[in-house]
Amino acid sequence: MQPRSPRVAMVAGETSGDLLAGLMLDGLRAQWPDVAAMGIGGPRMQERGFDAWWPSERLAVHGYSIELVRRLLGILKIRRALRARLLADRPDVFIGVDAPDFNLGLERDLRAAGVKTVHFVCPSIWAWRADRVEKIRAAADHVLCIFPFEPELLARHGIAATYVGHPLASVIPMQPDRAAARAQLGLAGGDEVLAILPGSRSAEVAYIARPFFQAAALVKQARQAIKMIVPAVPAQRERIAQIARECGVQDSLTIVTGQSHQVLAACDVTLIASGTATLEAALFKRPMVIGYHMHPISWRLMRGKQLQPWVGLPNILCRDFVVPELLQDAATPQALAAAVQQWLDAPRQDPARIASLERRFATLHEDLRRDTPRLAADAIRKILA
Repeated sequence: MQPRSPRVAMVAGETSGDLLAGLMLDGLRAQWPDVAAMGIGGPRMQERGFDAWWPSERLAVHGYSIELVRRLLGILKIRRALRARLLADRPDVFIGVDAPDFNLGLERDLRAAGVKTVHFVCPSIWAWRADRVEKIRAAADHVLCIFPFEPELLARHGIAATYVGHPLASVIPMQPDRAAARAQLGLAGGDEVLAILPGSRSAEVAYIARPFFQAAALVKQARQAIKMIVPAVPAQRERIAQIARECGVQDSLTIVTGQSHQVLAACDVTLIASGTATLEAALFKRPMVIGYHMHPISWRLMRGKQLQPWVGLPNILCRDFVVPELLQDAATPQALAAAVQQWLDAPRQDPARIASLERRFATLHEDLRRDTPRLAADAIRKILA
């Protein structure tokens, strides 16, 4: 007799977690075609047969204190209900995908009750909040890491871990087809294209979109022919359009639903909010200006726990300011626009800068590219055994 397929509970928060969990489900289904997966997830997971008891967007928050407090009661209620359900009908393994503030406490309780627990994506203890290492040790039987230096770091603290590569590095081709992406988006080969990515969460859009679009208006004044395009999640599309109108760039801007990869493949430069999307831009080998803004109290609390001089993932992984970061008070429309224009001028005025950036990002891509779904599923199989 073949052993039965496992029952896998998962929690993924936000768009990036949904993407990672969807790829993991591909690997699990390759191992066990009839695997049952349930919990909290998004559309990519549901496309793969995931039973979403709650949608992942219910966990989306922004910032470090004020924004979190506003939704804390609802999130805690969901976690209590999920914990009770999983303890009453225990899965073979629980996989928390990112969302450490939600998942680590849940994993700790499930592990104490005898449920195998895996955390997918090591919290950024190497960047900020090093105190989380004790929470990870109590919560996870195993950690699946997306950056190659993380397993050794965790091993120093007695935490078992496996490097599985970053799944985006396998999804995004080493040499993106810019011409095809532009054709799909209705852009000409000779167009100068600025991609604007102000984040996918409502509070991100509220804090970041306005200075981004004000910067875009300044760029437009200097470059009348430039095309600007924004990939938006459906829930934020109208809000983004409203802010664009208020900033006077609505006639120069195309808003598309989703399609962030096509937009990044097509653009010359991207003005982008700090987060996973910056790594996607790096894998597309795109010049970028990283910007971010949040509530002042959240900013002060976060800065007090920062361990490295960089915030953007491309800079952290390259251990250098390979692309500019303009954060909080530095993220003025004028500064953002000037940094964007430097990149737009670089092919004519400083082509070596573009070539150097592309080489750095190609090396980064190679370092991160692994068969993540298979490696993750192999690790899960060993844990279950």
